[in-house]
Amino acid sequence: MGSSQSFGNLIEVGDVILHSDILTEFFCCDIERCHGRCCEEGDAGAPVTMDEIADIEENLDALWPQLSAGAQAVIDMQGVCYPDPEGELVTSIVQGGNCAFRGPQGCLLKQKPISCHLYPIREKKLGALTGLNYHRWNICEDAVRLGTERGIRLYQFLREPLIRRFGKEWYDELCKVTELYIKTTDRAG
Repeated sequence: MGSSQSFGNLIEVGDVILHSDILTEFFCCDIERCHGRCCEEGDAGAPVTMDEIADIEENLDALWPQLSAGAQAVIDMQGVCYPDPEGELVTSIVQGGNCAFRGPQGCLLKQKPISCHLYPIREKKLGALTGLNYHRWNICEDAVRLGTERGIRLYQFLREPLIRRFGKEWYDELCKVTELYIKTTDRAG
């Protein structure tokens, strides 16, 4: 790996550009308090890749009995996903916000879409590069509080999904970059 640079609030690690908030902000989901509201509220479903759509469709028969009647109706009508206003494919939603694949105990999918697993980090293609940004939402205030109490930074909390998406070598480089970035900003501040 070995390639990293800092551009003000933007950090480059390999072919990924991320906002420095991902390295410095504290965050740890507090499911007991929020009950997974990010799967229940919002104006669109979770972004999904073509491979994720194929996987959902392949497993739909097994999932079907666990889906709510509303989710079944929406999927019958439009399928497992739809294009959001920006043209990105997202999971179907029920009643204007609930993910169709959310059950009483959480996600019904065998493997969550990477966009869900990475949340509150949002990913965007930037030509040949990938951009990562911290999506702040008031429903995550408990996660910020818990992360601060426990001293867990956002990139640490999302270790597993970041490795799933970019690989262990990339994540190890991110940790080195973060250590240097925090030392440098602590000295400057």
